[in-house]
Amino acid sequence: MHLDDRRHELAEAMDTQGLWPADSPWVRRAILDSLPRHQFAPDRLWTWNGHDAYEPVDRAHDQNAWADLVYIGPEDSTIIQVVDGLPSSSLSCTAVVADMLDSLLLEPGQRVLEVGSGAGWNAALLASRAGAGLVTTVEVDVELAAAAARRLAVAGLDVAVHTGDGNAGWPAAAPFDRLIATYAVERIPWTWIEQTAPGGRLVIPWGRMGHVALTVADDGKSATGWVQGLGLFMPSRGVDQGLAFHTIRGDVPGRAVQVDVDRDLRRLADAHLLFALRVSHPDIRIATSAAEADFFVHLHDGVSSWAHAVIGEGGTTTVYEGGPRHLLAEVYTGWECWEAADTPPVWDFGMTVTPDGQAVWAGTEGNGPYAG
Repeated sequence: MHLDDRRHELAEAMDTQGLWPADSPWVRRAILDSLPRHQFAPDRLWTWNGHDAYEPVDRAHDQNAWADLVYIGPEDSTIIQVVDGLPSSSLSCTAVVADMLDSLLLEPGQRVLEVGSGAGWNAALLASRAGAGLVTTVEVDVELAAAAARRLAVAGLDVAVHTGDGNAGWPAAAPFDRLIATYAVERIPWTWIEQTAPGGRLVIPWGRMGHVALTVADDGKSATGWVQGLGLFMPSRGVDQGLAFHTIRGDVPGRAVQVDVDRDLRRLADAHLLFALRVSHPDIRIATSAAEADFFVHLHDGVSSWAHAVIGEGGTTTVYEGGPRHLLAEVYTGWECWEAADTPPVWDFGMTVTPDGQAVWAGTEGNGPYAG
């Protein structure tokens, strides 16, 4: 199948699921017409073998498999680099790219800083909207930065590509009207706020589960905004990707006891509850899965404490846990906090960032159990 056919299939899937941003029609035009995804995909991509490792897929050896990964689907990313056995860079999924660009509220003539160049595709989309010479992108990986610069040049786009620590921004070209990050951070670097002009807007993946859009106050002393969407993002380089979470075993040192629970843990599949727990207990990783009639919940603190719950067909729940912490009890505390706040949905969460740190709240700024 031709690459253009795959591109149109992806466009139709985005149409069917209502994922193109209605308020930013330029995003659809740029992605489909002028800057298609495959023009920024490297010749070697990576895919999970289903068992224990990521394996390369080379365009020269299997054009169809390569194209399948480039146009994998609206909600799926394309892995372009693996370091030490783990993904370290990707072409973000098309739906999230479109949503974040929509959230940025970018207008022609505005100056933009992107942190995390990756393959260069997102910088290209930004440049197609902002204009020549107005986009600066920073990438920590020397090889990725060089490849992104080449692709942008081939596309005829005037984008400044620099190698450096994205968390430091790029002060030499500040201030910017807009800033967008393509990797997740737990704490919003104040340098990003400092390098964005008063009234400017930042769109940032936060906590690997969603992205926030912040507006810098007129006095430049804070930035405030709301959660805009959900999505998983890779963290900045050197940050734990949670490998321990994927190797939960019953022989982890510590206690291993069987306990009974009085809550329906299947509710942990609810994205709104999961997000609230991500806010209240950021170090606890939570995943759910199903097999035949059983439902499973997996908890891990990324160190040594874990819990594994099995919910049977009749609703009977058994939980096994090990390590020094009682993770399920901690999750209950966060769950109760969410219920006490009238179960706010994801979109009711906001964030305020100051030089002293950040606060996440629900409903109105400074309100609720998530403040402070």
